[in-house]
Amino acid sequence: MADKPRVGPHIPPMATTHEPYIPASKSLTELTVGAIVLGCALGLVFAASSVYLALKVGLTVSASIPIAVLSITIFRSISRAMGNTEPQILRNNLVQTTGSAGESIAAGVVFTLPALLLLGYALPWAKVAAIALVGGTLGVLLMIPLRRSLIVKEHNTLKYPEGTACAEVLIVGEERGVQAKTVFLGFGLGALYKFMNAGVHLWQEVPARILARTLPTGKTELIGEIRAEVSPELTGVGYIIGPKVGGYLFAGGVLSFFVLIPAIKLFGAQLTAPMFPATMLISDMTPMQVRGNYVFYIGAGAVTAAGLISLARALPMIGQAMVAGFSDMRGVGGGASVPRTEREIPMIYVVGGVIALGIAMVALPQIGINAAGAVLAIVFAFLFVSVSSRICGQIGASSNPISGMTVAAVLMTSLIFLAVGWTGIEHRVLALSIGGVVCVAAAVGAATSQDLKTGFLVGATPYRQQIGLLFGVTTSALVIGGMIAFLNSAGTTYVARQYPGITADAISTEMVKLEPKGGTPTELRMAQLFERKGDAPAGRYLVDQAGAIKYLVDPGIGGREPHDDVSGRTVEKLDSPKAQIMALVVDGILTQKLPWGLILIGASIAIVMELLGLPSLAVAVGTYLPISTSATIFVGGMVRWLVERKSSTPEQENNQGDSGPGVLFSSGLIAGGAILGVGVAALQALRWDDKIAVGHWAGPGVTAITENPMVAVALYVLLLAVPLYRVARRPQ
Repeated sequence: MADKPRVGPHIPPMATTHEPYIPASKSLTELTVGAIVLGCALGLVFAASSVYLALKVGLTVSASIPIAVLSITIFRSISRAMGNTEPQILRNNLVQTTGSAGESIAAGVVFTLPALLLLGYALPWAKVAAIALVGGTLGVLLMIPLRRSLIVKEHNTLKYPEGTACAEVLIVGEERGVQAKTVFLGFGLGALYKFMNAGVHLWQEVPARILARTLPTGKTELIGEIRAEVSPELTGVGYIIGPKVGGYLFAGGVLSFFVLIPAIKLFGAQLTAPMFPATMLISDMTPMQVRGNYVFYIGAGAVTAAGLISLARALPMIGQAMVAGFSDMRGVGGGASVPRTEREIPMIYVVGGVIALGIAMVALPQIGINAAGAVLAIVFAFLFVSVSSRICGQIGASSNPISGMTVAAVLMTSLIFLAVGWTGIEHRVLALSIGGVVCVAAAVGAATSQDLKTGFLVGATPYRQQIGLLFGVTTSALVIGGMIAFLNSAGTTYVARQYPGITADAISTEMVKLEPKGGTPTELRMAQLFERKGDAPAGRYLVDQAGAIKYLVDPGIGGREPHDDVSGRTVEKLDSPKAQIMALVVDGILTQKLPWGLILIGASIAIVMELLGLPSLAVAVGTYLPISTSATIFVGGMVRWLVERKSSTPEQENNQGDSGPGVLFSSGLIAGGAILGVGVAALQALRWDDKIAVGHWAGPGVTAITENPMVAVALYVLLLAVPLYRVARRPQ
């Protein structure tokens, strides 16, 4: 975003006295049942896509503008049918405000709570829902006393780019109408492509090529591997974030797969014993196994260090936010004498709500935070909500280091626990629960500030927006909890493991019935290892009546074993990269049993990137993610680069903004691909995926074509990249 923001004809860029599009003296239809219902419904759609996307690549994209465009179209059609000529801009704003809560809740939850799965704990939907509801409500309430300072008094200095862009869309839609067909077109294409690709398997999902050479001895030496997950959602993300950030992500992937993995294979091939933390010889590993056992920790160290560096850079803004937050908390609320555009939820309800949320953290068994932890969570939440909002106001939500703030909160919490001797297995859950509340509050606080900025520009009523946000938070929290539990269950695999002499830390009464393909059904008991014992990593296991380990229960979220030894199926795993970092931080500090050498290598890579003047966080995330993910994101960014390079007229250049056809089409691709990704997970859970796959009903000739990686690449270019390029170049 340039220094001077794009503004509509009714948004003065640097006015001394702000005049909103709808003046305070004018009252329009705003908070209605229809607006709340539509906002919640659209919010759930984009929340579902955000959950899937965040679990897959650790990123989310703002849903405010697509929701605003859809709302404008829907209410415009209804108004015309009913002969209503009243302006609908405030009602449309209420819809996008309510709906935006879903995406922010998804980010806050997914970045933290799946870490529990990686440490061997269960993650019931009720726990996710309770933490999301408490954290989301806390984020909305804590932004109420900050609104007057950050949104009103500093409206000339804090631009809130996404909020300003959304206000433009609402104003243009009110005056000229905005067609939502671009979003629907992207949604339909993304959904159809995902179904044919990931559902029916008409072509490969991840075409790959291993680069190797044959030595004179006859042995094959690995050089590297190139992979690309040809999916609509990753392509859409790449287009939205642009070629520069996409290039940095891909550079990190190249570093992992063409430097680190070959180097580890080269220097480790002569070892005659496994090297910690692996339990097999490096010479016997595939490239992905090398990544899972070694590069994974290097990438985690790089992401953690880069997140802390980005947070350190924000320290001046943190200080400003804290001073501003504590210095201007008066005057919240207002009665009839206060202008409509300044009325907020009264401060007494804010304070009472925060106290009630603190009590809920302690009282609800699903959350399980003690009194000291609840106080810590509220203090960290207020700190990072104010910081998150101010950073969003200056550089936008896309560059907001929420995960870095959460790493800092989890890190400080874990260090406090270590200092007071809280190092038991229950304290890891406590630290991550506090981190979950803080992360959700910071994410929702950032989204709330963008929505309040939009409302400030168009002339909305703050307390009505805040009520809409509370509705959006509640519905999204309840649904996201079940969705995460479902995706984890759908991707869970049972991997045969035997560790003689090792017993589980806890054996539950939960029984799991296994039905091997062509074998005899058997029942085993669920058990847990909270720390590594010998060759057995921490995790959940199935044991027999004598307590002997038979299977590793590899979670669908964050798991590394896609092949199920019971059913013989291969399923999709969701990496959940940000949650992996949280698990490493908590486990590393409280147990002090991590491969710190690998993690320090990653931290050094992040420091080198900073010294070279490169954005270390983007490169570090690329190092951590599979190259199959970053390659496709990079392709989406290159499509945007081509579009911008070919834009020769002012009208075409204006198309590249946040509300341009390319961004709207990409938003549709993300939503359509992600929603069908959830649908494919449902097919896997129901064991229907094999029945509809092309390999089940096609002949060998057809299967040979569908398994050709070049066919997958060609169809990806023809069906996704080319349509995105053509739509992005259309005039608005």
